[in-house]
Amino acid sequence: MGAVAGGPWDRLFVLNVPLLERTEDHLPDATVRTELRAGARGAYDGHFRALARRLVDLGLGDTELVLGWEMNGVTYTHRCAPDPAAWRTYWRRIVDTMRSVPGQRFRFEFTPTRGRDAIPWPRCYPGDSHVDVIGMDAYDAPRGLSFAEQLREPYGLWDHVRFARAHGKPVAYPEWGLFENGDDPAYVRGMLLWTAAQRPLYQTITDYCPHGVWRCRDNPRSSAAYRELLRTTTAP
Repeated sequence: MGAVAGGPWDRLFVLNVPLLERTEDHLPDATVRTELRAGARGAYDGHFRALARRLVDLGLGDTELVLGWEMNGVTYTHRCAPDPAAWRTYWRRIVDTMRSVPGQRFRFEFTPTRGRDAIPWPRCYPGDSHVDVIGMDAYDAPRGLSFAEQLREPYGLWDHVRFARAHGKPVAYPEWGLFENGDDPAYVRGMLLWTAAQRPLYQTITDYCPHGVWRCRDNPRSSAAYRELLRTTTAP
């Protein structure tokens, strides 16, 4: 479920694009480093050029592209920490390649996960000329961390907004939801009020268990809070 600030909700197509294949194979850092450097040299330009052409041909030339999401963590092969310089160069090369395709009006979104994780996410930032939107994936974790602490922690929600403002970029929240703190209505209220106040380009709650509040029946108190607040914040 998602919402777009200031525009019709059904007009924004958001596509997460991994930077490397074998996205969740937990490859060693040495392999990731080699692959990032290959990408930075242009080894995979053809894949991204083909993707750009396909999107334009499908009438999706205005797609919001979330490249290499959660790069500051350890989950994905396209993680940044093994070689931040190569990661940044590779990102810029992808953006230049896709922007070279006639008919495109893509926006490119830089989206770390909330907090420090494996590397401070500003170290991965590829530069204002190659980023249009600064997003953040923000789940209710780790266990015991309140929403107020998620706001204030280093590289948390406040730091994300401050960073985006300093760089003149809109914010987005491609993924948020419950996680390690279980059925947590205080977190749901906090995130909904926070996103409403920040007026992001869009926000999307992950709606499957254990994260969800609509289809997932494991979180009844959070679901009630979500529905109640959504009615309040969207009422005319």
